[in-house]
Amino acid sequence: MTIQQERVEVLLPEEHPHHAEPTGLLKWMTSTDHKVIGKNYLYTSIAMFLLAGLMALVMRSQLVEPDNTLVSFQQYNELFTMHGSLMLYLFAGPFAFGGLANFIIPLQVGAPDMAFPRLNALSYWLYLSGCIIMLGGFFTTGGAADFGWVSYAPLSEATNSPGAGPDMWILAILLTGFSAIFTAVNLITTIFYLRAPGMTMFRMPIFTWGMLVTGILILLAFPVLSAAMVMLFADRHFGTHIFTVQGGGVPVLWQNLFWFFGHPEVYILALPYFGVVTEILPVFSKKPVFGYKGMVFATIAIAGLSTSVWAHHMFTTGVVLLPFFSLMSYLIAVPTGIKFFNWIGTMWRGHLSFKTPMLFAIGFLIVFLTGGLSGILLASPPIDFAVHDTYFVVAHFHQVLVGTAVFAGFGGFYYWYPKMTGRMMREPLGKAHFWTLMVGFWLTYVPMYALGLIGMPRREATYPAGLGWTLWNQISTVGAFLMGASFIFWLVNIWISWRNPIPAGSDPWEYGQSLEWFTTSPPPHHNYNKLPPIRSERPTWDYYHPEAPKVERNGKQVIPALVGASSGSPDASNGPGAAGNGRSGGGSNPPEGHEDGGPS
Repeated sequence: MTIQQERVEVLLPEEHPHHAEPTGLLKWMTSTDHKVIGKNYLYTSIAMFLLAGLMALVMRSQLVEPDNTLVSFQQYNELFTMHGSLMLYLFAGPFAFGGLANFIIPLQVGAPDMAFPRLNALSYWLYLSGCIIMLGGFFTTGGAADFGWVSYAPLSEATNSPGAGPDMWILAILLTGFSAIFTAVNLITTIFYLRAPGMTMFRMPIFTWGMLVTGILILLAFPVLSAAMVMLFADRHFGTHIFTVQGGGVPVLWQNLFWFFGHPEVYILALPYFGVVTEILPVFSKKPVFGYKGMVFATIAIAGLSTSVWAHHMFTTGVVLLPFFSLMSYLIAVPTGIKFFNWIGTMWRGHLSFKTPMLFAIGFLIVFLTGGLSGILLASPPIDFAVHDTYFVVAHFHQVLVGTAVFAGFGGFYYWYPKMTGRMMREPLGKAHFWTLMVGFWLTYVPMYALGLIGMPRREATYPAGLGWTLWNQISTVGAFLMGASFIFWLVNIWISWRNPIPAGSDPWEYGQSLEWFTTSPPPHHNYNKLPPIRSERPTWDYYHPEAPKVERNGKQVIPALVGASSGSPDASNGPGAAGNGRSGGGSNPPEGHEDGGPS
């Protein structure tokens, strides 16, 4: 990381005076401001998350005892289909690349807005339409889709799944797929063409890198899913036989098409959250990220390898080359391991501050690591044959996705909430949210591993007594309700922070490093009037620490890690929040010169 040699601010062109913007509901419906659209995505995706969570609680209640009749078999099939669909298609992805990325990426690269604001608004409305249409399936005569979120043919054919509900599900996937594609185009264009002066590719934050690579993956994977949905709809209504054996079709073709989307989709969901964690750890370790370029190249390697491992979901079909896909499944663990090494290196010998975002980031490391280890087991064909379609796979899949979308995702929410709203959340409630979620998580999913190993199939609405499954299901159900209760702390936290606000200041964490911590909280309409000189991947930190001692590394002068408490160290005298450095440390007012969106 090179030291800035001069303190010359980048003055942005003056904006033309713009007319007064609409307010209230009209603002949320008509705005093309990336910050408003990002919040719309966040609100909608969180609503989908809460609905999907309620469906999960109903399913766990059904399985709490043998031969339960809380819901019928048909209703149970609809619940697990819609639970998976809402979580994967309508929450985990849109929360990251619709909500967090929309709000944060232009701020991190120093752009005034997304490259295509109207396309950005269209993307959100397509997504919202998809949400409404998918949920609308519950109100049709035949009920919602009931063939699982993977919609395997021939289960999803018209003969086995008649009615309007499945058609509405297909239409919803198409709409949200196009929404994701348009968002990816917007993000990629914004990152490539609207970066501030000095913001080279290898000075971009890791979160921005994660979203760039995710956008490219979306452009590769989502068109395949959309094409598969069109084929399925044609089979259902136009007399084609692409997936039906009776007409000469091949049902396993659906699996190849779906998983060619589905496995890159796992990393489309994971890479943004990897970026979130990589933003949180350095700030609360008071250090630069360890191995910056290694993180970038590991992200690229994961994306490349993710397109070559789709068939490890198809080991039991007997139509894929087991040695190749097993090897590729093992190989993709290598760049992920590099990331873990760098995350631990970032925290190593740092001044750790265990505030709520940091707790969620560390929770992600623990949960995702153990989930990844069970994934290594499933990459072995003999083990996969034994546990395929059992609760072992359910536990692994949920552990990976809860580790990313929930632990890392809500860590990012707590981290950027002050920037989005200008308000602080309450630490005691945030920590109560984390610990109840962590305990509930392990109580929920460890029993599922045990259930899988003793033979309980997934997607079973009930089971007979005497198989040894009852106690494990009861423990899992208690854990699920504890996880659900944890989000009450989060909702109460938001309510209190809104009703009794504590102003956040421009940098409430006091060691913000990337550009978004340079502007006010919340940012003004145009994001910035002035930008600091960008000489490294930590421009905000550089701006406030010109006096940091210089050391030699590989023949270059660099700013050392912000560690140590000696009298000559930056954090001993002139660190963020210290008198005279002009930086807001979470006080009630932004520092002098911040009123217009950046220090003057």
